[in-house]
Amino acid sequence: MIVIIALLAGAASGVLTARKRGGNTADMLQYGAVYAIIFGMIGLIATIVTHRMML
Repeated sequence: MIVIIALLAGAASGVLTARKRGGNTADMLQYGAVYAIIFGMIGLIATIVTHRMML
C-alpha cells in the first residue's frame, strides 16, 4: 500500500515540478515517470523496513 501511494505522490510531484518550470506535455510525462520511479523505490524500502520490524 505504501508503494502505491508513493508512486501516485511521485507522479503528481513530477508533473507539478515540470509544469512549474514551464515544461510541455512530454516534459510533464517524463518528470512524472522519473519521480514515480524514485518515490516508488523509497516506498518499497519503507515497506520492507516496516515488514521486518513487525516480525
